Amino acid sequence: MYKYLRLIRVKNLLIIAATMILLRYMIIQTILLGFGLNLQLPTIWFFVLVVATMLIAAGGYVINDYFDTKADLINRPKTVVVGKMVSRRGAIAFHLTLTILGAIMGTLVSFKIGRPIFSLLFFLTAGILWFYSTTYKRQLFTGNLVVAILTSIVPLIPLIFEAQMLGTFSDIIFIYQLNLKLIIYWVGGFVFFAFMLTLAREIIKDIEDFEGDTSLGRNTIPVHFGVKTSKLIISAILFVTLIALVLAFGAYQYKIAQIRFDYISFFYFIIFIIIPIFILTVQVLIASSKLDYHRASLVCKLIMLSGLTYTLIFRYLVN
Repeated sequence: MYKYLRLIRVKNLLIIAATMILLRYMIIQTILLGFGLNLQLPTIWFFVLVVATMLIAAGGYVINDYFDTKADLINRPKTVVVGKMVSRRGAIAFHLTLTILGAIMGTLVSFKIGRPIFSLLFFLTAGILWFYSTTYKRQLFTGNLVVAILTSIVPLIPLIFEAQMLGTFSDIIFIYQLNLKLIIYWVGGFVFFAFMLTLAREIIKDIEDFEGDTSLGRNTIPVHFGVKTSKLIISAILFVTLIALVLAFGAYQYKIAQIRFDYISFFYFIIFIIIPIFILTVQVLIASSKLDYHRASLVCKLIMLSGLTYTLIFRYLVN
């Protein structure tokens, strides 16, 4: 069982589940309650949606390891599972089982909310993950963008499926002119944050895997432009993220919290997000070894977790 758990990246799957749960209950529900409304997608079906998303992601991890064995033997030989602990045939069977189960569960939820077409989200994602492993990750920019986009979709899924159920409140929303766009703004902020940090982290990981990617002829950003230029690209992404955060906080403070300054959010952003992003930028610029880039990748993930944890602060402040 342990070898299969290593294949599906349990920690990453738990982060996916936490992202969906926190966005639903800390952001979406909090804003709805502020308008006198509440969540409409039954909890059991939301649970099915979370599991479906985790299964599709798990299947993606398995197929990625399947096609990435040669590179991993060069870049990180100690972590290779496919071909050592799990046979290649067993890995394919495991991938298909996870993906099919995820697609079925996602389809059930789609029919439950009356939007069967939403089931395409799970089938298309599974297909994209397959082609990412076989083709996209070897192409310049494409692989990085695919991972960043798919990661940023995760916090969006609870809103996509919940929005279809809010039609029961259409009369109330119209009569009282409730501005539910506020939900879109907040969820959109997390989507943007997830996209930018994931994009930066993927390029960091490409630099870490420079040796293996070069030997296998992969056209990654570090291989194509060089490590120095890649560092500048990462720094630019992090800088844009910082500017966006500052502007978003300024807009939030001006439009929502004019009565009093939100010191809690201000110090949270400074201590747990802005300063760490500065540290990460410096860390990337001075990095010179695989270990340095690996540590930078971990710091990037911790910053993403800090952003996710802010949902708890949001709930506390609103309540």
